[in-house]
Amino acid sequence: MKIDIIRSTDSWAALQQEWDTLLQESHLNLPFLTYAFQRAWWQHLGGGEWAAADLHILTGRDEHGALVGIAPLFSATGEDGKTRLQLIGSHEIADYLDLICRPADLAAFTQAVVSALQADASWSELSFYNLLDESQSINALQAAAEASSLQFDEELLQACPYIALPASFDEYLESIDSKQAHELRRKMRKAARNVLPVTVEFISEAEQLDQALEDFFGLMAQEQDKLEFLRPAMRAQMEAIAHTAFAGGWLQLIFLKVGKQRAAAYLNFDYDNRIWGYNAGFSNAHAQLSPGWIMMAEMMEWCIANSRSVFDFMRGDEEYKYRFGAVNRYVKRVTLRRS
Repeated sequence: MKIDIIRSTDSWAALQQEWDTLLQESHLNLPFLTYAFQRAWWQHLGGGEWAAADLHILTGRDEHGALVGIAPLFSATGEDGKTRLQLIGSHEIADYLDLICRPADLAAFTQAVVSALQADASWSELSFYNLLDESQSINALQAAAEASSLQFDEELLQACPYIALPASFDEYLESIDSKQAHELRRKMRKAARNVLPVTVEFISEAEQLDQALEDFFGLMAQEQDKLEFLRPAMRAQMEAIAHTAFAGGWLQLIFLKVGKQRAAAYLNFDYDNRIWGYNAGFSNAHAQLSPGWIMMAEMMEWCIANSRSVFDFMRGDEEYKYRFGAVNRYVKRVTLRRS
């Protein structure tokens, strides 16, 4: 297998079509690994999470020149003076990351990548954040580390609750706690009787997007922690991601409206027959309507009616996720160090 290293954005851009084609066949097809998402992240370096970084993308090709695998890495030096190679998207903005490779090629590609990097003395650690516990890359990296006399460490990071969706909304309600289902139905009836109509709005037109994002960030900012999160660099990063997802046809931006006012919103990714819940915001002025509950009910009903297989809450173990029937999987960090 021939391993090449991409260090310029022009060379990276030339890979776009091959990149996304391979991702569709990869062992994990994740929205955060699309070429468009990765480039949007790179242009803003995670909303200011990284002040500086260098591209260090490794590609593997077979004897016919066909693309076999991609290790989308970058190089950065930490405050401790150590230079680490990490997955583009690390750490906060991309909930799930991985190598891009077909299952049958993953072991050989991973070993070829690690062997190639052994000859590079510039790094001290390979740090792979946010690998799902189901990722086949974890075992492949462990085997490659052992074969290359590298130290292998595996660390559990966060819970990532998700809901496997049934065939009907009634089945969904039956699958959750009976008290929760009763309360959800009660709140839905209350919303239906509200003096001002409570409706759901999906953003589908390009000319709507900028104002919709402005309103979405305004709702996010009503929570103090999210207000602090939305510093200018981070807001620019999220805008870039939203525009990228919209252009790719996989942005789901939903508002709950009370009368004409947007009272709650979810920004999701509608990708690979799943909904990936990325962020949300709620109006304090409409708290009596429980807009979070109503939004979740509307989203679950839409997902089931449109044959989506999973609603993925992604990272974070907030209690409300489990009330709506989520179960855990986890993300891990895998580190390879020179002995």
